[in-house]
Amino acid sequence: MTLKQEEFSTLIEPLAKITERTGELLLAHYDTGDFKTFSKDDDSPVTSADYAASELLTKELRLLTPDIPVLSEEAVQPWRERKRWQQYWLVDPLDGTQEFVAGSGDFAVSIALIQHGKPVLGMIGWPVAERLYFAALGGGAFKQSQGRKERIQVRQFEDPKYDPITIALSRRQPESRVLSRLGQQRPIAIMHTGSCALKSALVAEGKADVFMRIGPTGEWDTGAAEILVQEAGGQLLDLHFQPLTYNQTQDTGNPNFLVLGDPSVNWSSVFPSPLAD
Repeated sequence: MTLKQEEFSTLIEPLAKITERTGELLLAHYDTGDFKTFSKDDDSPVTSADYAASELLTKELRLLTPDIPVLSEEAVQPWRERKRWQQYWLVDPLDGTQEFVAGSGDFAVSIALIQHGKPVLGMIGWPVAERLYFAALGGGAFKQSQGRKERIQVRQFEDPKYDPITIALSRRQPESRVLSRLGQQRPIAIMHTGSCALKSALVAEGKADVFMRIGPTGEWDTGAAEILVQEAGGQLLDLHFQPLTYNQTQDTGNPNFLVLGDPSVNWSSVFPSPLAD
């Protein structure tokens, strides 16, 4: 049975508890260094903490909603099974594994509810900062930290044509890969942080204006981020300014993408689409 929009808000509180428990598990491994690191087929890192968090998340989400399947980055079901799903949980149990291993603290737990190929509910937990970001379709975007909940939105430019733009970038991605794609010349500032989810959250809360991701990612990297940014007034699109899709093909990979803030900015002049390829 597909959940109705008015039911999404009832999931926020139990989802927050699940996210916090998963964050506590990750911190137990992170603070003690008690984890092993392995390499995936694409040479990206994965740790025993990723797997432990995935098991916990999957178990807790199945208890919360027994009729909704769970797709985790660390446990991808065969396409013949997934292609029938009209509704499912999409989770990244440890977004920012490289940051986790490096000890920067910039890693997150990311959970999204997908319906008919689109995110409708999302939560991002930042364990080190004891912070939650969450949003439900039509209900706005929020940040919760130190017991305080506040609504968030993308930054509104005073002059959309000329105001400086703050770009969120990974510490591990060369700045030139993004800056070389700028079209319209205008002042910029760079903000470095870790996981895809946290960089998207920076845009959603107005601390950054745009995040461009060049390189491999999976649908679990963008599910929660997309609904958060959307409810905060922004967009998450591919480099041709088209929406992303979820569970529409066997491949769970994403194209390169942009997380965009203030919609009054002509982002196609800032990042011309011919530079997308």
